[in-house]
Amino acid sequence: MEIIQIVGLGLVATVLILVIREQKPMFAFLLAAFTGIVIFLFMIGKIEAVISVLQQLAERSGIPSIYLKTVLKIIGIAYIAEFGAQIVRDAGQESVASKIEFAGKVLILVMAVPIIGVVIETVIGLLPAGS
Repeated sequence: MEIIQIVGLGLVATVLILVIREQKPMFAFLLAAFTGIVIFLFMIGKIEAVISVLQQLAERSGIPSIYLKTVLKIIGIAYIAEFGAQIVRDAGQESVASKIEFAGKVLILVMAVPIIGVVIETVIGLLPAGS
């Protein structure tokens, strides 16, 4: 039950952060950031397993690998932007966090343009000629 370990780590870190924040706010922030990074690193193995399964499915279905890679990059951008924004938010910098989220959204849009183009071309190809 990995979720129990993760929640346990989060709860212990939260209690420590609440105790430390009164005396040493910088250490409390560092502990929060470190806890987030540890949880992220703990999940990397799971993420790799999901990516592997998706690659196998894409190969079997004949989907060009460039599309899967693009979608995975988009998902990665979303997770990293959210993770970074939350750490910055923990430091009390809401305006910087919102800029990180904005940058993530713009990068996602840029990455999605080729896929959107393929979808539009496919739809146009399905329409009867003369419509």
